Amino acid sequence: MAEATMGNARFFRRSGPHPLAAVVGVARGIANGRDLLVEGVAPLQTAGPNEVSFLDNRRYASALDQTLAGAVIVHPDMEARVPVRSVAIVTTEPYAAWARVAALFYPLPPVFPGIHPSAIVAEEALVDSSAEVGPLSVIEAGAEIGPGCRIGPYAHVGSGVIVGRDCRIGAHVSLSYAILGARVYVYPGARIGQEGFGFACTRDGFLSVPQLGRAILEDDVEVGANTTIDRGSSRDTVIGAGSRLDNLVQIGHNVILGRCCVIVAQVGISGSTVLEDFVRVGGQAGIAGHLRIGQSAEIGAQAGVISDIAPGATMLGSPAQPMKDFFRQVARLKRMAKKG
Repeated sequence: MAEATMGNARFFRRSGPHPLAAVVGVARGIANGRDLLVEGVAPLQTAGPNEVSFLDNRRYASALDQTLAGAVIVHPDMEARVPVRSVAIVTTEPYAAWARVAALFYPLPPVFPGIHPSAIVAEEALVDSSAEVGPLSVIEAGAEIGPGCRIGPYAHVGSGVIVGRDCRIGAHVSLSYAILGARVYVYPGARIGQEGFGFACTRDGFLSVPQLGRAILEDDVEVGANTTIDRGSSRDTVIGAGSRLDNLVQIGHNVILGRCCVIVAQVGISGSTVLEDFVRVGGQAGIAGHLRIGQSAEIGAQAGVISDIAPGATMLGSPAQPMKDFFRQVARLKRMAKKG
């Protein structure tokens, strides 16, 4: 098996080399040191004298001592630890700087404007001339594809759907009853805008309730592979600007996410629940319907949320409870188990 490397040329196209000044500028940092032509990025452990690396967690400071990297992005508190052989690029946000620098060397693949011959595009659809429509994809009547978009193979864009500028829609994605803002990334297999789980109970069985809302994804949202976002029933389902949804997330009808929420894999959010701005939800957590989760609240992995959560609270366990109460409960259970 081939040796694992960062940015393997088989899969990733690298730009550069770039002068150190350009790297520092992209990092939005400060550096004092020799001129350097930077050829790429790499972890501290493997970076060479013409590569840039970073340290964001003090736990790995020992790797900083041994690194051969030509330049290292660090917090001001760690500047003194950078070896003399390396140039320190100092910033208060090393990880964000690393993200920007890595994107400098490995930009997104370019969009190749045009419609693949095997794609099916309705005459009534509006596809910008700068957009790319991939093989065997379907664009239905009334759909709009904005400038700079890439529609992947086998994707389905339903009637009336609007895809804003510079969006990336992955393979096998389906979009229906949906409005996407600018720079929205939807990864392969995601389903957006399908009917929600709504029905009335009658003596004769279940009666489906028409789902008459939309799914709105605001600017800079990312939706992971195989995630599902139901359209609203009585109001729109809304994913706020800058939010990040991991793979295998389920968003129920009428759910509203505020700005920059983070939802980790296998989370389920039931219908009509509202998450205010900057809420974080750990993996496999479940949130009941018709609740309100306050701004900047944090919900731990596998938590079961059955009531509203105050802004800024950290909740753990099932049913979810404040973090201090959860750990007190765990400690009591341990003491009881020891007493046997």
